[in-house]
Amino acid sequence: MEINPLLIPILGISCGLLAIFAGAIVKPWIAMKQRQMELDAQNVVEKAAQYASNSARLEERVAVLERIITDQGYSLAQEIEQLRGEPQGSGTPLPEFNKQKEMTQ
Repeated sequence: MEINPLLIPILGISCGLLAIFAGAIVKPWIAMKQRQMELDAQNVVEKAAQYASNSARLEERVAVLERIITDQGYSLAQEIEQLRGEPQGSGTPLPEFNKQKEMTQ
């Protein structure tokens, strides 16, 4: 089996063209993917900071609610007991309630 002498230069030129093509296409694609990963990392950092600030804000609100509950817990219980002790008919009925009551009778 004999190798055609023209095949060697064709293969050499083809390998060179393949290397040029790979450099022209693959390098920018890799750079684009790297930039995309950097942008994704920035987005993750920003979201983590937002969650941290939101978490801190919620913790402050919970602390305020806990302080309100513990400071006014006893007086709130007294107010509830006072409301339970009032007679049932002490309030003024709403006009809409009277209209509905008349319509059902």
